[in-house]
Amino acid sequence: MRSLSFPADRDIDVACLGRLAVDLYAQQIGCSLESASTFAKYLGGSSANIAFGTARLGLRSAMISRVGNEQNGRFLLDTLIREGCDVSQVQIDDARLTGMVLLGIKDQDTFPLLFARENCADMALDAEAIDAGFLARCRSLVITGTHLSTPGVLAASRRALDIAGRHGVVRVLDIDYRPVLWGLTGKGDGETRYIGNADVSRHLQAQLGAFELIIGTEEEWLIAGGEADLMASLHRVRACTDATLVVKRGPLGCSIVQGGIPAAIDDALTVHGERVEVLNVLGAGDAFASGLLSGLLRGKDWSEAAVIANACGAVVVSRHGCAPAMPAPAELAHWFSGQRHPHPDQDAQLAHLHRVSIKRPQWPELYVLAYDHRAQFEDMARAVGADASAVPALKRLITEVVAEVETEAGCRGKIGVLIDGRLGESALHDATGRGWWLGRPIELPGSRPLRFDGTRSLASDLAHWPREQVVKCLVFYHPDDPAALRAEQDEQLQVVWEATRHSGHELLLEVIPPKDSLAPDDEGEAVVRAIRHFYDIGLKPEWWKVGAMANRQWRALEALVKERDPWCRGAVILGLNQPLEQLVESFAQATSPLVKGFMIGRTVWADASLAWLGKEIDDAAFRAQVGANFRRLIAGWRASRPASQAEAVAIEQGVI
Repeated sequence: MRSLSFPADRDIDVACLGRLAVDLYAQQIGCSLESASTFAKYLGGSSANIAFGTARLGLRSAMISRVGNEQNGRFLLDTLIREGCDVSQVQIDDARLTGMVLLGIKDQDTFPLLFARENCADMALDAEAIDAGFLARCRSLVITGTHLSTPGVLAASRRALDIAGRHGVVRVLDIDYRPVLWGLTGKGDGETRYIGNADVSRHLQAQLGAFELIIGTEEEWLIAGGEADLMASLHRVRACTDATLVVKRGPLGCSIVQGGIPAAIDDALTVHGERVEVLNVLGAGDAFASGLLSGLLRGKDWSEAAVIANACGAVVVSRHGCAPAMPAPAELAHWFSGQRHPHPDQDAQLAHLHRVSIKRPQWPELYVLAYDHRAQFEDMARAVGADASAVPALKRLITEVVAEVETEAGCRGKIGVLIDGRLGESALHDATGRGWWLGRPIELPGSRPLRFDGTRSLASDLAHWPREQVVKCLVFYHPDDPAALRAEQDEQLQVVWEATRHSGHELLLEVIPPKDSLAPDDEGEAVVRAIRHFYDIGLKPEWWKVGAMANRQWRALEALVKERDPWCRGAVILGLNQPLEQLVESFAQATSPLVKGFMIGRTVWADASLAWLGKEIDDAAFRAQVGANFRRLIAGWRASRPASQAEAVAIEQGVI
């Protein structure tokens, strides 16, 4: 079969023009939308899903659409940007709101939808604002059928198609037929996927000649062709266009038609899919298109590209949501490795790769000030006769110090904090949304066996946490603890693991062997052995937090992590209130690239906090003392990194 002629040497692989909206997915499975009580917010809209999906697969994608100048519009733009999608061509509408869709999963065959798209922003896409220069930089342009349905969006689509045609851009149509968006059903019936209509068929047929590739389900080909039979519809379509026609056939895979229409669809090039248990069909077609384009734009032949497309669709039907369910390259590598579980929703490694291999903020180096302590602050207040009600204000002062150090020390992108939600609630709110690494504890201070602070239902508690907050769990653990104690602790850690996998929060596991269980020089060995055990029981936290160790122990931990979870973010060094000079000296042992930095607290702020609580110093003096200690710690860390010694001196002196 002939391949499509994608132009080379252009900086955008695929531009997607069409719907860009917020999906509100019911979190209750098995009920109607009327009965759903909570919803998860995702990026949505067929074109947006394809832009997102192709970006996740490593293509240089772009979005051409329109959003309201409001919170939902900004959410969509931020989501696309984080995935690596160009949003320079998304228009901002001051007069209209961003579209929304409510979606549910009733059963394997019933997926209620409610489109809230009356006069929404993406249906007001301005044809005059379509940028010819931008389209000339693209290799392909994908348009979805809704943006052929009204005069306004048709004009924008036709302008984009005309420009693309002049510049040799491969033009792709995903038919994406939604009868409700063509005015063929009641406004509340977004679920109906097919209603035949001669006017819609004639309207679509008038546009088909502008495309080189057209993708649709069997029902979508019926509306495009206007016939009651698939093959008759394909014949009618062929009279309108020479495009390659791709027929999506669900679990049967897909069939690809070039040139003349065969007598039966199975006589076309047919690439079979794999049968998987369906949770949610919504978004599977967008995943299919993303996979197909990913293959074709990388030079794969039709069969190879279709295999990728079928796999992407199969992965997404096993998950909740559309855009966030899209697979990443590492997931596809696992899918094709021969080691995947026959039921994708039960494949622990596939789920793990979906969490850790997608684009996420990077932290190559971390300078984290920890003041998530609760009992220690209360003890300090008691020691100087102060009221514990002063502690929240003290924690806010520490947050101010961190903000100062971020700007003065040139540490932007490396700063972090650990803050609790009880005594530090106000400080936690101050720190959220700043772009810092942000951790929050869940353990009851001093508990052994592990207990949670303020809740027995960790999963329900995490439902109220912003996603950017990393779950920090400290466990006092020695691999030679009594079997009953280890079993109880392991069970609690499994609760933490499952709760964070469900909530989507990253997990930092802090491992401290109790002093009374340690032999001389045993601490580092005990930590490595404990972490090996945690991997053995299936825990793969994004972060490890451990005490200072000898270089050989850091290297042993590095080898263990590489073997068990190469996607681990890394390890950081805790302080245990050791003298600052002693901590800085220990940094020199942590030369392993696994070690990203430190998360240290009392060494930096304990003395100043006692003085402040005792009214011996004012706010300014407190900030100065804590800031100086934090800078010394950062400088000490950087001095331990050979390439950073000159910069470390400058930081300690306050030059940068």
